[in-house]
Amino acid sequence: MASDTTLSRSFVCSALLPVARDAAKSSAHLRTLVVYGEEEAQEDWEPFAALLGHEDAGDPAVPIAPDDPALGRFAVRGLEGVSGCEGGYAASLGISAFNTPCRVERKPSMADRQRVVIAGAGFAGFTAARRLSRLAKGAIEIVLINPTDYFLYLPLLPEVAAGILDPRKVAIPLAGNCPGVRHLLAAVDRVDLEARRVECTDAEGGRRDLGYDRLLIAVGSVNKLLPIPGVAEHAHGFRSIAEALYLRDHLIRQIELADATDDAKEREARCTFVVVGAGYTGTEVAAQGQLLTLDAKRRRPGLRDQPARWLLVDQAPRILPELDERLSRTAHRTLAGRGVEIRTRTTVAEATSEGVKLSDGEFVPTRSLVWCVGVRPDPLIESLGLPTEKGRLIVDEYLTVPGHPEIFACGDGAAVPDLTRPGEYTAMTAQHATRQGKQAADNIAATYGRRERRPYRHSDLGFLVDLGGAKAAANPLGVPLSGVAAKAVTRGYHLLAVHGGRARIAGNWLLDALLPRQTVQLDLVRGSSVPLACTTPEHPHGPGD
Repeated sequence: MASDTTLSRSFVCSALLPVARDAAKSSAHLRTLVVYGEEEAQEDWEPFAALLGHEDAGDPAVPIAPDDPALGRFAVRGLEGVSGCEGGYAASLGISAFNTPCRVERKPSMADRQRVVIAGAGFAGFTAARRLSRLAKGAIEIVLINPTDYFLYLPLLPEVAAGILDPRKVAIPLAGNCPGVRHLLAAVDRVDLEARRVECTDAEGGRRDLGYDRLLIAVGSVNKLLPIPGVAEHAHGFRSIAEALYLRDHLIRQIELADATDDAKEREARCTFVVVGAGYTGTEVAAQGQLLTLDAKRRRPGLRDQPARWLLVDQAPRILPELDERLSRTAHRTLAGRGVEIRTRTTVAEATSEGVKLSDGEFVPTRSLVWCVGVRPDPLIESLGLPTEKGRLIVDEYLTVPGHPEIFACGDGAAVPDLTRPGEYTAMTAQHATRQGKQAADNIAATYGRRERRPYRHSDLGFLVDLGGAKAAANPLGVPLSGVAAKAVTRGYHLLAVHGGRARIAGNWLLDALLPRQTVQLDLVRGSSVPLACTTPEHPHGPGD
């Protein structure tokens, strides 16, 4: 019998099962039996799976892996340290192919598990946390550091400013949507690369410090400031719920103050609104904001003859310069048809409390300057002291920081090589951030043997721009759409992309279509609380804060 290496699988399993049973009884932390053998042998290992289903035995799983020629025909791993199952146990069964010791794999405690820290819960960080939690299944500790307890679905923020959506509808709670992930309500201040530690400040100003085995940097971006006189003092950005609520109140307030004054010049200035930056955000803010002010003005007879003037300003040759020209033309035609003045190849030269001076020399009296010029990587990136490209952390195609295999980065703060356009980096869009977050999670899991490491490659599936009312522009899969058809595609995409709250969002859309909009200002956020230079606009600060 000792020379027979072709014993039946049933014999091998029946011989090992009593010892495995003893191991399970003696250890409440027995996690799994990892079996190496031929895949078709899985039915013979079912008794082991049943054994691991013991209430104290952990995960009832018996993974099957392909034959390893170095081990012979079969090898069972899971019984090392159990009396009678040291390396010679296989030989005692007369199976000379068992030439390696077996061992017991014990379920690691919280202190034993490796820790993956994810900095930021934007599109990239939120997606990565959810994905990695599903892949890890509790084998590693995942800590998500974010200054808010929600993921902000930024594409719908203009509808919050317009009063169409309740702000809670675009704030996706991390609790419940990131199972198995520990959330730390804090902002990352510093990363000690040598010690592998992250320093942060929590919501009440307390200092926190925690180590990591893997770090994913997904801190995203903040408002881009340009050295233009008066802009930092008189303009407001649009990157947070607080800024959206402030803008909504501000627009309604200007209409109300215009109605209350007898000064024609003041009335004209208060009914004039300037949006700088004709990219995604600026175009949608101008489209939604104009409809809100027109609705508010219609309810005030004193402003019947006073036009609401909107200017969309950008130094690019056309609006939506990052999109297909057909989409740009559709958006231009729609907004211009509503009376929005589109000033391309123009920017702001100076901003004052009385208005803005444009680069073409015109002075526009206004009390409203909305800054949507673009974004820049979070300042944390520069503080790392690692190579950057225009402020974005340089990574390879696997989203790993060169020279630091334990650090990954994705989203707006990462300069990710665009494999579909050699020599370029991926754009700072939600579409890229979401897919990079998923790939980063897969590649982190690959370092623990739970996934295959792959480069990030993604081709654009199309773009969507909501132009307010029943209008939109879209080119899903390269098919140009406009009007109601584009609007249906746009809203359908957002409902599929947002995590949770779909019925509530759809309900708000339905009510907005059927009922008149409530144009009241709640005065929840003051302008001084959300200055343009603030790097954390999601947390409004009062003068004394």
